Amino acid sequence: MTQAAEAIDVASERTDDGERGQYVNFTIDAECFAFPMQTVQEIIRVPETVAVPLTSRSLMGLANLRGSVIPVLSLRGLLGLTEKEATDASRVLVIDHGRPVGLVVDRVASVMNVDRTDVEDATNIKTTLDTDVLAGAVKNQQGWDLVLLLDASKVLDGEFGAIAASSEAANDTGSARKAEDRGDEDAADDSTRQLVSFLVDGQEYAFPIARVEEIVRVPDSISQVPNADQDVFGLINLRQRLLPLLGLRRMFGLADTELGEDTRIVVVRLSATQTVGMIVDKVREVLRVRQADLDEVPPLLFQGGTDGEFEAVCRLDEGKRLVSILSVEAMFHHPAVQQGLAQTQTQTQTGDTAVIEADDAADQAAGATQDDIQLVVFRLAEEEYGVEINSVQEIIRLPDQFSKVPKTAAFIDGMVNLRGAVLPVVDLRVRLGMDRRADRDDRQRIMVLNLGGAQTGFVVDSVSEVLRLQGSEIEEAPRMSAEQARMMGSVANLKKQGRMILLIDPRCLLDKGEIEHLHQLDKTPPPAPPPAPVVLPTQASPTAAPADPGGQQTPPADPVRKTPVEDDAGGRTS
Repeated sequence: MTQAAEAIDVASERTDDGERGQYVNFTIDAECFAFPMQTVQEIIRVPETVAVPLTSRSLMGLANLRGSVIPVLSLRGLLGLTEKEATDASRVLVIDHGRPVGLVVDRVASVMNVDRTDVEDATNIKTTLDTDVLAGAVKNQQGWDLVLLLDASKVLDGEFGAIAASSEAANDTGSARKAEDRGDEDAADDSTRQLVSFLVDGQEYAFPIARVEEIVRVPDSISQVPNADQDVFGLINLRQRLLPLLGLRRMFGLADTELGEDTRIVVVRLSATQTVGMIVDKVREVLRVRQADLDEVPPLLFQGGTDGEFEAVCRLDEGKRLVSILSVEAMFHHPAVQQGLAQTQTQTQTGDTAVIEADDAADQAAGATQDDIQLVVFRLAEEEYGVEINSVQEIIRLPDQFSKVPKTAAFIDGMVNLRGAVLPVVDLRVRLGMDRRADRDDRQRIMVLNLGGAQTGFVVDSVSEVLRLQGSEIEEAPRMSAEQARMMGSVANLKKQGRMILLIDPRCLLDKGEIEHLHQLDKTPPPAPPPAPVVLPTQASPTAAPADPGGQQTPPADPVRKTPVEDDAGGRTS
């Protein structure tokens, strides 16, 4: 049986007449092509896509199709034709290739019925295309002199044969890495504490990060609570549960101000089953500080009924910056907190949470039982990427210049002096196969990661937030190349926001030889003055990158390791 006859056998399975098959035909430039009808799941307009580095140019990116992540490919590129921008007439054929795959074509023409006897063998066709991707051809169909019948599997296998490959090995590797990460956390230095700091009326306060569930924007709608304490703002629906909101300004006896773009809700865990949202003026950052930098609260602060609300005062920047650490245990016994929790219980008992309960059931049915994950989210070339927060040692500004090192890889920018230690710096754009930026701007940052025991800096375009996600929101990314699957094997799919974040495994950014080379650089005498640690501004737009207040840089403080904190929890675009 010829290749063309085999294709017709498959195409005819869904027709009443065994001698006829249905094809979806479409155009690219002035030529007409077709796929068997049963391989085409649906036809959609060209969606917005998230570009994926380290893959073929034929991959336009990943798209969200009703909650599912699918790769979108240029059929022009796959066929070796000249690439062109998509137009309003362009469409995406969603093909079944073990998983849905989108192929962009210039225009979809129609569905045609083809007799088996009309199909010519591909080897007899004169065409500039590789005949291996052809299942045959038909002549004089619907005004076309020639329609080329494509074999979808062979078209895709040429460059993306791994799309439908098993992901068991990747999953096993990911599980092993997570186990190692947990081991690293257990071995962390117990002499330090990690805090989330924020501003209330210009003063800086903090909660222990272990008690902070997440940080979100203030929603447009807050349900009011009748006869509530003046400190209670009301109730909101957050992640399928009722959350009482309290204003720290009110609890501190300060006047209310208008809720602005910087206002945030810090969700604090009071107990295993109870959480409360604290409204603050602005979240600043995540701090890692030494126990030696924590002082007892001065007795004077105990006057006026505040005994126990502050558990310590943290001294930073040689004592020039003081951060008051709030006691979550003391907050739990505050009258306003107790009233907010009681009102939440009342609402639950009176059946006002039917929608929440329905959503809970849906989540349980979907298997949303995995551990939450915290990400540091950053941008490269307008796309969002994320790394687990435990991988990030700190984030610093770019120095005026790097100390260059001869005979190193192209993606190594050079070295900087980080508090007396040599820090090799990698341009993450170049490492991921992107073009190097032509110039610098104030939004660029160096993320300091620990790779195999060597601290390494990675230059990114900007750092935006810390984001807490449910495990069910993390999916395996389509495998488009071996290198991409190794470095970016997962994607955060935020379906309700229509947003996707490519997750990078820091351990795979450099191979063993490159890491050993960086170890050698660590032994080089320190170059250049150190860049200043990042301090987020007290006033900034939600999309602006962190910058020091007033454009001034703050001197580095030896005991502090800083990571960015959530600064745009809502209203994002993918």
